[in-house]
Amino acid sequence: MREVTVNEASMSKVTLELDGHVAVVEMHAPPANFFDREILAAIADAGERATAEGARAIVLCAEGRHFCAGARLADVTGTLDARASAAAVYEQAVRIFRLEIPVVAAVQGAAVGGGLGLACAADFRVAGPKSRFEANFSRLGFHCGFALSLTLPRIVGETRAELMLYTGRSLSGEEAYAAGLADRFAELGEERAVAVGLARELAGAAPLAVRSMRATMRAGLLARLEAALEHELHEQEWLWRTEDAATGITASLERRDPVFHGR
Repeated sequence: MREVTVNEASMSKVTLELDGHVAVVEMHAPPANFFDREILAAIADAGERATAEGARAIVLCAEGRHFCAGARLADVTGTLDARASAAAVYEQAVRIFRLEIPVVAAVQGAAVGGGLGLACAADFRVAGPKSRFEANFSRLGFHCGFALSLTLPRIVGETRAELMLYTGRSLSGEEAYAAGLADRFAELGEERAVAVGLARELAGAAPLAVRSMRATMRAGLLARLEAALEHELHEQEWLWRTEDAATGITASLERRDPVFHGR
């Protein structure tokens, strides 16, 4: 396995290693691996570089206890121009969605909020006994983002996606596997190894055929992607200004249950 330098400014937060035709793109912001625009840009840069270097599949993983807890709320909602900050994040998310080779997300620990969105941008997900998949937006008081309104129903079906989004409930690794949100279930600590194994299986197939079929299968998703993100951002923008959002965000930071009043 050889390490490839992707972006000097962000290489400490995202690394790329190539092992034959499999690329491992790893986030380094433990323990929660919150993302910002720069980290997502580095993931997209690494995926594009891996493709140019001859990779046929990518493993997206993270250092530490959790896969990704999304964006730090203060990094977006606490800025003077929350819309512009979120739009910059989503611009990089589009690049990740548009990578040309299959992506397998190795989800150890939590994939929450935008972190779930990042996991759902991948083609496949590997879970383990301590994995947790959570669309917590309704518990924060605002609309879902990272194109989850588009990807989650595509993966688990409309009704199950609506239940996750409306309630903010989380799925364990076992529940995610049963629901089809995770495509492989690994023993504790083996999530990355299982993801690499799946990536090797993908990389062993005819690469031109895989890329051609993947483009066909994801065409509808990609055609609707930017409109979905724009709509999510529009809804998030006004909901961030509500009392419910202030209540939900504060309760989350204080690790207590929110009490919403619908205003």
